[in-house]
Amino acid sequence: MFMADVFFRGKKIEELASIDERDFMKLITSRARRTLSRSKNLQMKKKIKKASEAKKAGKYPKPIKTHRRDTIVTPDMLGLNFAVHRGNTFESIEVKPEMLGHYFGEFVFTRKRIVHGKAGIGATKSSTAIATKK
Repeated sequence: MFMADVFFRGKKIEELASIDERDFMKLITSRARRTLSRSKNLQMKKKIKKASEAKKAGKYPKPIKTHRRDTIVTPDMLGLNFAVHRGNTFESIEVKPEMLGHYFGEFVFTRKRIVHGKAGIGATKSSTAIATKK
């Protein structure tokens, strides 16, 4: 499923998929370690387990919807799709090996990029000379 030469802190991705959550916690930063040790989100773990079993069976599960932007990406989430809430809509992301140990909120922005259009009539002195339709 994943490339064999992809590493996370000196461990291959295949090795990370088989290690315990406590061993993975030793590889991540202290803030993420604290978040994982204190989280009791059992519903999310059940959804992840169900989706990964469906993916192994050949069925492609629909994205797992979540409002929890403070969820840490763990090895059992690799390859799954999540729909993370961004304030008004859900944005779909696929978990990749580069995302391990990071929060969902880092990959889904809450603000849209501002795209400015061109100036309208009356915006500049030269645009006042443009004839309007009647």
